[in-house]
Amino acid sequence: MPTDIPISRQALTLPGVELLWSGRVSDHIAGVLAERHILDSEESTRLAAFVRDADRDSYAVAHVMLRRLLGEWLGQAPEAVTLSREPCAHCGGPHGRPVVPGSPVHFSLSHTSGLVMIALATASVGIDVEGVPDDPGIVTDVASQLHQKERADLAALPAEGRAVAFARCWTRKEALLKATGVGLNEGLALTYVGAGAQPAVNAEWLLADLSADPGYTAAVAVRRTTPAPTPASQ
Repeated sequence: MPTDIPISRQALTLPGVELLWSGRVSDHIAGVLAERHILDSEESTRLAAFVRDADRDSYAVAHVMLRRLLGEWLGQAPEAVTLSREPCAHCGGPHGRPVVPGSPVHFSLSHTSGLVMIALATASVGIDVEGVPDDPGIVTDVASQLHQKERADLAALPAEGRAVAFARCWTRKEALLKATGVGLNEGLALTYVGAGAQPAVNAEWLLADLSADPGYTAAVAVRRTTPAPTPASQ
């Protein structure tokens, strides 16, 4: 595996999160497409099905880099890593958290509009990165589905600050729902993650915002190994 893969040290301060990789699709796509043979048959079929080059390239970078990182972690060739999914925690269907069967490593990936992030951890983990929406209508429409406290958080902000706060809230929520294995099958109003400067404290999950390119927000959620702090100690 090449040694020039950029790794954010920020994630190493989060208990349970061992590695965070982030990269721009444009920086890696040429090398990744040359290595697409390491994808399994299901991944290869999905890659070939994309109509838009941008979608294909984001998927290729995310999945080839995931295999390379997992292969290094597990001491295996990337193409030898077996990927599967747990049953959905919400409905029991075959679309829950992605896993390496029989391995203690947990992982999550996210890609959007030219940016990819991958997290590897020793506990259940979810990661999400999103572009800040430039259409106020999107913020208004989707925000109406959020937790009532998150809606109040957003409503209290000046109009020019709502898009970033909404994206911040969305990435926290999606990272958490990925980590739990429920995904967006769960109603967006059920769990409070907050839209303010700091994520809401969750007793079971550690939520943290991550640095991302301008115009993006990102977050990670990992199962806590120690109890959450009480409000008085924060």
